[in-house]
Amino acid sequence: MSYGQPPNGPHGYAQQPGGPQYQPPQPMTPEDQRLWSTLTHVGGIFFSFVAPLVAYFVLRDRGQFVREHTRAALNFQITMAIADAVGVITSWLGIGLLILLAVRVLTIVFSILAAVAANRGQLYRYPVAIEFVKA
Repeated sequence: MSYGQPPNGPHGYAQQPGGPQYQPPQPMTPEDQRLWSTLTHVGGIFFSFVAPLVAYFVLRDRGQFVREHTRAALNFQITMAIADAVGVITSWLGIGLLILLAVRVLTIVFSILAAVAANRGQLYRYPVAIEFVKA
């Protein structure tokens, strides 16, 4: 009983036995899953693999639809990041500049197509993506 604290803690509440209980994440509505899937694909255009990575870890347990879209976006953006690195490394040869241009165009075009599909409630498979993250 030091410093004038009540016997049951600083606010008078006793600690519950076992501590706080884990609450599994609540599933999202289909509309929310479509929204977050769309935002994940668009976020990949601006933030590379970071946006899909964060979305995958935060949203993957909130619904099957959003899990598939965040996984697909993450795989595609990782693939594009690798291609981008190859373009940077080979840029002194001249071919790297073409690779960098192709990566930018593919990222924009395929991410927009994926975002439109997600907004419609359809699954989308990127045509050029290595599957690093499995289902």
